[in-house]
Order: sequence, then C-alpha cells, then structure tokens
Amino acid sequence: MKKILTHYASYNLWANQRITDAILNLPDDHIYREIASSFSSIYKTAIHLWNTESIWWQRIKLSESVKAPSEGFNGTVMDVCINWLKLSAQWEKWIEKATEATLLDEFSYRNISHIPFRQPVYEVLHHLFNHQTYHRGQLVTLFRQLDIKQIPATDLILFYRKK
Repeated sequence: MKKILTHYASYNLWANQRITDAILNLPDDHIYREIASSFSSIYKTAIHLWNTESIWWQRIKLSESVKAPSEGFNGTVMDVCINWLKLSAQWEKWIEKATEATLLDEFSYRNISHIPFRQPVYEVLHHLFNHQTYHRGQLVTLFRQLDIKQIPATDLILFYRKK
C-alpha cells in the first residue's frame, strides 16, 4: 500500500506542477473569467484544490481547528499556486516517511458540516488524490472553454512512462 500511495503523492505533485505552470502562463482575464463549472473560474478551482490539500493535511495532523487557507486570503494566483505546490510536496515527503502502520491507522475528524468520521489514513489519501485528479480535469475543461491550446497532459500513465 505504501508504494501505491507514494506513487500517487508523486503523481499528484507532478500533475499539479504541470497544471499550475499552465495556469501561470495565462493572462489574468482567463484566470479570473467566470465560467459555468463547479468552481466558476480557474482561480477559484485552484483555490479549491489548495484548500482541499490543506484541510486534509490539518485533519491528518489532528489539528483541533481546521481552517481553509483561502479564508481572508487576498493573494494572487501565483501565491495560490506556490502554496498549493508546497502542500503537494509536503504530502509526498510525509508519505515517503510514513510507515505501513501509520497509513493503516484510523483517525477521527469532522467534515465541513462538522459531522464526525473515523477512517484509516490510506482511505483519506486515496480520496485526496482522486479528488485532485477530478478537479484538474475540470481545469482542463475550463481551459478548453477559454480556447486555450497549450493544455498539459496529466494522465497517470504519462507520469509512469516518464519514470
């Protein structure tokens, strides 16, 4: 299990780097343009991805008060991407150092609606990486709706092929 999660964490960082590079090469009017989607702009989708990695990190670390980093945030898309990538790298390092027992360990947390749950760490990690893949796909759709031609490929098989 650790090997798979280590690969997913590395893939997550690799794919996030590719997608943030693409975002940072866009003009601001593309990044902030409102478009019908789960999150109505590239900027808001990137914020969601950053928030998600941060919130799960805080939960895994058993923080008593979990807070989305975007609360009160007025930074640029560059700030969002830098912080998001730092978290992705942090996940990768943490999983590399984690033991099998750590990954199997169950922990308690509350979701956004404050409903309590208890789950093994590995299930949460599977969810986190799958969630990130889902929303990177939405970013690709937003890029296409904006007629962006330089869209990075982030398929898992491409990550494995580059190794």
